Formats: sequence, structure tokens, C-alpha cells
Amino acid sequence: NSSDLSPSSFILASIPGLEAAHFWVAIFLCSMYIVAVTGNCAVLFIVKTEPSLHVPMYFFLCMLAAIDLALSTSTVPRVLSFYWFNNREISFGACLVQMFLIHTLSAIESTVLLAMAVDRYVAICHPLRHAAILTNAVTAKIGLAAMARGVLFFLPLPLLLLPLPFCGSRLLSHSFCLHQDVMNLACANTTPSVVYGLTAILLVMGLDAVLICLSYILILKAVLRLASWKERLKAFSTCVAHICVVLAFYVPLIGLSVVHRFGKDLAPLVHITMGNIYILVPAVLNPIIYGVRTKQIQKRILNLI
Repeated sequence: NSSDLSPSSFILASIPGLEAAHFWVAIFLCSMYIVAVTGNCAVLFIVKTEPSLHVPMYFFLCMLAAIDLALSTSTVPRVLSFYWFNNREISFGACLVQMFLIHTLSAIESTVLLAMAVDRYVAICHPLRHAAILTNAVTAKIGLAAMARGVLFFLPLPLLLLPLPFCGSRLLSHSFCLHQDVMNLACANTTPSVVYGLTAILLVMGLDAVLICLSYILILKAVLRLASWKERLKAFSTCVAHICVVLAFYVPLIGLSVVHRFGKDLAPLVHITMGNIYILVPAVLNPIIYGVRTKQIQKRILNLI
């Protein structure tokens, strides 16, 4: 009947065999979420109140913190509701909205990471022109372009799923909604959705990763042309925090993609764990990495404490 073809809800995945431990799993996820919210809010507050940090590098860091807050907030409270109150069902509309937010915010974060790589390239390879090239106005335009790019590329994903019939299982592989996960439950031809999803990922995250690698190749060539090892280490040390943040974003993203593509026979625990890592680990690590690597942020944090 029509209710079978257009499901009112999907069922979020639980960890088989660990139902009795859901309360403690939720405590752990909630703790990570609190750390992520506290750390990213601290970064936003410190950059806002410290005039010396009103430069493109830290404005990009604020964008990253805001994205991490939005991404974790769009998923973790719903996951906690599931683990604490056994609220396993998520409505079809809410699932599509959550899916859109996750993929769009991830695309925006990828674009901001690319912008930060370009910022490091200009600062090291063209230091005298850095202030003229990356002004505050240019930084704001880059942020708006990142938002527009994410929305335009990933808005079609839920629209392509909206008319599809779902006449089989409603059980998802994660505790939240992802495009490929929802698409696999459809009982119709999903080729347009598969092709568009893969194209969007390659043109956004894939292209950004290639350009970030290219920027660091150019940075490395410029650093190696410096006279002494001390100067080389000093110049490259300004990129360490960004490299760690890039790895914290792309490693879980690639791992989740590999699990979806080749891990159909893996235990549900692997899918759920990789999904939670993808959502929470970058949001937790990013403020910690920049807090450890940036003396101005360290000093402000100590003053706040």
C-alpha cells in the first residue's frame, strides 16, 4: 500500500548485543559532545575578543568551529535520544533534512580546509603579499562561497530520494541518516542518485583533497629553498596544526566511504563506530589541535580558566 511505498519513518541502528550498555555509550558520546561544544565555543569567543587574532587564518578557524558545532548538533542530540530513551524511529522528512545537513556541512568544511591551505601557501610562498591578497573582505567572500558551494552541490541528494519507493526494510546502518545508507533501502532504480552522489563527492571533497595536496607540495618546495634547517622548521611548523586538522577530517571520511563501499559483510558495530567517529572526532580534535599549537589561544584559555 502507499504507506509501504512512502515510509513515515526509518529505524536507527543499534549495537547488537550491547543494548544493556546503551546508557553508558550515550554517556561517552555526550561527554565527547560537551568537549566539542566547549572547545569550539571557546575558539569562537577567544578569536572574537582578541583583536590580534582578527586575521584570515583565525577567521577560517572560526568558520571551522561553527561548522563543527552545527554538524555535531544536527546529529548527536538525536543519537542521545535514541540511546537514552530508546527512541529509534526518525521521520522520513527529518531523516532527509539531517542527511542534507551532514553532507552540506561536510562539503563546507572541506572548502574551508582548502582555503586554509591556500592561506598557508600565500603566507609562506608570498609573505609580502599575504595581507594584500587575503583581506578580511576576501575571507568573508570565501566563507559565503563555501556555503553556496555546499548547498548547491548537495541539495539535490534529498530531492532525488524524495520520490523513490521504500517497500522493504527501514533499518539504517547508522544512528543517523546518510545518503548512501538511505538510498540502499529504496526498492527502485537508484542509478541517478548513485551517479550524482559520487559526482558531488568527487567534485567537492575529492577535488579539495587534491588541491590541498598540491598546495603543500608547493609549500614544501618553497620551504626547502630556505637557507637553514632552523628556518625551514620554523616555516613548516606554521602548517602542522592545519595538516592535523585535514587528517582528522579526511581519514574518518575515507574510512566511512570504504566501509560503505566494501564493508557490507562487516559487523554493524563497525558501521556505527565509523559513523560516530566521522561526526564527533573532528569536532573534538580541531579546537584541541589549534589550542595546543597556537600560543595566543593557549594564553587566552589560561586567562579564562
